[in-house]
Amino acid sequence: MLDFEIGYAGLFVTCFLAATILPITSELFLGSMLALGYDPVTCLIVATIGNTLGGWLNYFIGRIGDPNWLKKIGVKQEQISRWEDKIKRFGSLLALFSWLPIIGDVIGVALGFFRANWLICFAFILIGKFLRYLFLVMFFL
Repeated sequence: MLDFEIGYAGLFVTCFLAATILPITSELFLGSMLALGYDPVTCLIVATIGNTLGGWLNYFIGRIGDPNWLKKIGVKQEQISRWEDKIKRFGSLLALFSWLPIIGDVIGVALGFFRANWLICFAFILIGKFLRYLFLVMFFL
C-alpha cells in the first residue's frame, strides 16, 4: 500500500514540476504508472491537480513580476509588446494552451504579467490540463 501511495505522490510532484520551466516529462511518468496497473481515474486526477497547480504557479510568478524586467535580460520591447497584444486580444482563453510544451509556461507567466483575469485563467488552465491528461490516459489504455 505504501508503494502505491508513493507512486501517486511521485506523479503529483512530476506533473507539478513539469508545468514549470524545468525540463521534466510527465507523460512518460504517467504512462509508466498506467502500465504498472495504477488506477487511471486516480492518475488522471492526481496528474491534473499537480500540473494545474504548477500552471497556477507560473501565473503567480508573472503576476509578481514586471514585464519591464524582461528588458534587463535582453528581451526586446517589440517582443514584450507582441505578448501584451496577444493577451489583450485573446485574454484568458490563452490559458487553455498552458499545457503546451515550452510555450505553455510562457503563456502562464505572460497572463500574470499582463494581469489577465486570474479566476478565468485558473479555470481555463484547469480545463486545458484536464483535457490533456484525459487524452493521455485514454491513449495509454
